[in-house]
Amino acid sequence: MKKLIKSVISCIVASQLFVCTAFAKPDWPSDTGVQAEAGIVMDMDSGAVLFGQNIHVEYPPASITKILTALLVLENADLDETVTYSLSAVNNVEADSGNKSGVAQGDTMTVRDCLHALLLISCNQTANALAEHVAGSQEAFVQMMNNRIAEIGCTESHFDNPSGLNGETQYVSAYDMALIAREAFKNETLREIAGTMSYQLPPTTYSPESRTIVHEDKVLRESDQYYYPAAKAGKTGYLVKAGNTLVTYGEQDGRQLVSVILKGSPGQYYVDGTSLLDFGFRRFQNWRIDENETDFTSGEGPIVVGDTSYEPGDLQLEAETYITLPQDAQFSDAEKTVTVDLPENHPENAVGLVEYSYNDRAIGQAYLELTDTYLAAAGTAGEDASQNPSESESEAASSQPETEKEETAHNGIRFFWIVLVILVVLAAAAGGFLIYTRQKEEKEKERRRQERRRRLREEEGAQAEAEFERILEERRQAGRNRRHNHTGRS
Repeated sequence: MKKLIKSVISCIVASQLFVCTAFAKPDWPSDTGVQAEAGIVMDMDSGAVLFGQNIHVEYPPASITKILTALLVLENADLDETVTYSLSAVNNVEADSGNKSGVAQGDTMTVRDCLHALLLISCNQTANALAEHVAGSQEAFVQMMNNRIAEIGCTESHFDNPSGLNGETQYVSAYDMALIAREAFKNETLREIAGTMSYQLPPTTYSPESRTIVHEDKVLRESDQYYYPAAKAGKTGYLVKAGNTLVTYGEQDGRQLVSVILKGSPGQYYVDGTSLLDFGFRRFQNWRIDENETDFTSGEGPIVVGDTSYEPGDLQLEAETYITLPQDAQFSDAEKTVTVDLPENHPENAVGLVEYSYNDRAIGQAYLELTDTYLAAAGTAGEDASQNPSESESEAASSQPETEKEETAHNGIRFFWIVLVILVVLAAAAGGFLIYTRQKEEKEKERRRQERRRRLREEEGAQAEAEFERILEERRQAGRNRRHNHTGRS
């Protein structure tokens, strides 16, 4: 028996260990690093931070600032507009910052020309000229820059100029720069320009002949030792205070990543940037939310979002949204929470925001939106109400709002089921009591039958004994009579 008990316990322990192992989440990969002081790689589609080092520490950005400048220009100007270089645009630079476009006061270029000079050869005078063209002054453009990064969600950055040259309060964190790069590289034109390897600039005062410029980012050059095939666009930067800085956009197998390097060293900062991209592509995968999430769009019961109840067919998840997970993880491994406290720029039909996490890391989100079917039904109801105002007013006066009526209906259904369950329990209890009572009565009847049989047996026994005594007495009397008669004859 002891051996049997030990065997059973061993089996139970072994099975529990198996269950724990089978359902354990894979760890978040961390087998990478950078020699720069700060670095980050972020998934473009989900916004998940795949790896970070000192990502909330502030550093001078240098010329990667020009990515933000280019984004604002593309959002506020057409490519064929003409930009005129002012005296301020040409001269408002540091003495040793050069003049890579060879421009002077009065020179003109299109916005397209200027953006190529800005992103391929990092011309500071062009940054100033674009800022003045878009905002009227460099100061006004800087205000636009800081307003825009606030919209993106940056809280650890501030810009003093559009070029990235030294500023007393010009700084970024790796995390904020990744947010800026993610927003910028969503712009197809910016991606195309920042990935162009060469471009022909028009003649200028100091360059009378048109000339071809070549992208300074060595990660993009096929012939260079730092070339990385998945890198499609990027921007370099350098200042003595900032060190080498780098932003790289990469595409591979349908995924898009951005890496940021701050305070890097010559040559190595290219290695750091591409190593982070390679880590992100190899160790992670993306899951499309609206193709895998079913908790809010299927089932038979109502779905409650905040204080409102919906039917599964009323809701849909925002399309083209993703979460990022380790290669060995499954979509079901992600944890989710729903909030109804939505950002100001939320979609018009959104009623909630589903936020996903994995081991306490944010890995993506998607809005919960009302379906077209629901909106059409609501619109039809609104049209009916507008066509019959008196009827609508009467109904409105005698009924609750739709959401309250739905909730009341669901409460009524829940109450019905609760009452039904109680009745079933009571019926079962009553049935059990009736069976118990019948069994008790049957036992009592059986006891009385047994008692009656016992008494009958006793009575039958007594009657038999009395009969025996009577017969015996008759025989005795007969014997006495015979003896008496015999004596008389003698």
